[in-house]
Amino acid sequence: MSCKGCSTSVIVSTQEIEKLVEEQLLLEDDLVTDDLFKERLEHCKQCPSLMYDTTCGHCGCFVQFRAKLAYKSCPYPGGAKW
Repeated sequence: MSCKGCSTSVIVSTQEIEKLVEEQLLLEDDLVTDDLFKERLEHCKQCPSLMYDTTCGHCGCFVQFRAKLAYKSCPYPGGAKW
């Protein structure tokens, strides 16, 4: 897999991504409920712009991170999906 902003090849396991997201979320205060988080992720899973089952093709964020943040929205062009 390669990073959205570069051509460097990145090999990261799902477990490593989950750990990274979990660590970063510890630094955040404004989080959505677990139910809303799951709903947002379902939209992401159905999105044709989801890359590698983890990354938003529009902003480059790990969807598990962005979907948990209350102050973020879906960056889908032409209208957010959540």
